[in-house]
Amino acid sequence: MQSICVIGGSRYFGKLLVERLHAAGHQVTVINRGSTLPPAGVEHLVADRGDEDALVAALGSRTFDAVVDQVCYTPVQAAIAVRAFAGRTRRYVMTSTIEVYDPATAALATVPTGTPVPEENVDPRAWQVAMDLPWHDEGYQEAHYAEGKRQAEAVLIRDGGFPFVSVRSAHVLGGGAQEFTGRLAHYTERIGRGEEITVHAQALPTVFIHYEELADLLVWATTATGFTGPVNACSDGLLDVRELAAVVAARTGRTPVHRTVAAGGPASPFSFDRHYAMSNTRAKELGFVFSHVTDWLPGAVAETAAATA
Repeated sequence: MQSICVIGGSRYFGKLLVERLHAAGHQVTVINRGSTLPPAGVEHLVADRGDEDALVAALGSRTFDAVVDQVCYTPVQAAIAVRAFAGRTRRYVMTSTIEVYDPATAALATVPTGTPVPEENVDPRAWQVAMDLPWHDEGYQEAHYAEGKRQAEAVLIRDGGFPFVSVRSAHVLGGGAQEFTGRLAHYTERIGRGEEITVHAQALPTVFIHYEELADLLVWATTATGFTGPVNACSDGLLDVRELAAVVAARTGRTPVHRTVAAGGPASPFSFDRHYAMSNTRAKELGFVFSHVTDWLPGAVAETAAATA
C-alpha cells in the first residue's frame, strides 16, 4: 500500500484514476476546490492549488509516496507545487499532453511526416520558462495551453527536488457523457444528422487513447515503476480525420459528408494539417502494454452516440 495524493481527480480519467488507486488498496488523498466529493474511503482536502497558502494549510504535516497532478497548466502552478510539496513526496507525476509537440505552438525540431514523435523532441530540462507572462489570465492560459504545459514540465523537472514524470497523453476518447470535451460527439451528431465534417485537404493522422487505458497507465506510472522524465501515452495505431469519420459512420449507419477547408482554415476536431503523432515506444520498453485504437474506438463511438441521442 502506498500513500498517494491526487490533485484534481474529480472528473473523467482523473476520477477513474482515484477509484482504481483506492480499489487497489492505496491510501488516497484528493485535493480539489470542493465542487466534487471523492469516493467513500478517500481523504478529501479542499483547496485551490493556485493559492499557495491555502494549499500548504490544507496539506498540514502530510507526506506521500507519490503525487499525481491532474490540473497543472502553467509554470506558476508548477512552482507553487514545488514549494508546497518540498520534502513531502518521493515521486511526482504530472498529466501532460500531446499538444507539447504541436509545431504550430513553438519552434520545435522538425520530425519527418510519418515518423512518430519521441519524447526527446521536447526536453523540459532545456525549455525556457517565463514566469512573467499573464498565466493568471484564463483566456491567455487557454490560448497558450501547450506552452503552459511545456513550461510546467520544465519547472517540475528542474526545480522539484523529487523524481518527476510527465505523462504526455494522446487525445482522450471514450466514456460517453463523461467525455466532457464533446469532440467525439461532434462527429456522432453531425454524421448522424447528415451534416458536413470540415477537413483539411491533406489531413494528417494522429494518435488517441481510451480514458480507461490512460487511467491504467497513470496508476502504473505512479505505483509500479521507478522511471523518470517524459513518457508518451497513446494506443497503437494512427487515424486521420477521414478514418475516424468512417468508424463513426459504420456505427451510425450514415455516410459522412466532408467539406475541405482552405489552407490554414479551421476544421473539425482531429483534422490536422501538421504532423505530431507521438511514439509510444518508451512506455512499451518500460513495460506498459497498449491496446490498439481499433480495439476500443467502435465501442466509444457507440457510447457517445447513445449519450447524445
